[in-house]
Amino acid sequence: MADLGKEVKLVGSTNSLFTSRPRVALNLKGVDYDFLQEKWWQKSDLLLESNPVYKKMPVLIHNNKPVCESMIIVEYIDETWTSKGPSILPSDPYDRAMARFWTAYSEDKFPSLLRVLMGPVPGDIPEAREQFVASLQLLEAALEECSKGKIFFGGDDIGYLDIALGSHFGWIDATEKLAGIRLLEKETVPRLVEWSKHYFAHPAVKDIMPTTEELVAFVTEVKSTLSAPAK
Repeated sequence: MADLGKEVKLVGSTNSLFTSRPRVALNLKGVDYDFLQEKWWQKSDLLLESNPVYKKMPVLIHNNKPVCESMIIVEYIDETWTSKGPSILPSDPYDRAMARFWTAYSEDKFPSLLRVLMGPVPGDIPEAREQFVASLQLLEAALEECSKGKIFFGGDDIGYLDIALGSHFGWIDATEKLAGIRLLEKETVPRLVEWSKHYFAHPAVKDIMPTTEELVAFVTEVKSTLSAPAK
């Protein structure tokens, strides 16, 4: 059997909310790891060697073996450190399938809508906002079903779907500031509003998530870099 405590590294960026996913999972499991900070515009040799297919972060390196893609990493962490911390994926096959289904739904909807809402075309914002709020309302109903009346999608503690959604919800405040709109409102999705408060206050989460101000500054810097004339 491999020595599971031999070496754990995570390649990523503090401004990458996809990187936050394995960080939350590692914190939940109480796994010590080295966090190797990447620069957005200057990919390290380690990143390129570890993820030669997509060439993007995050990458978990465990015993010198790389694991790529944020939610695949989360599953790997859950299945590798079974004796540490809470289970991240539900034990019931149906609950596990539902967690994966709603994760796939959020991956399909949220990143593209958030990019539109933060983008430079104001005419697209009302329609994107309407779609985003409609997606939140579907997740409001999913939270009631998946949580079985408890705080998190995972029940009493953070689970797989909580981690997946948390990375998207981290962008909501920043998007609201950048676009001058409201997305997450108690009148529309009260359970999700409460869930969000509990998620970001959780000990496994609160110290690793970038602030709204940091995300706004990051987006502003990216836009400036992309719009700058080529030299």
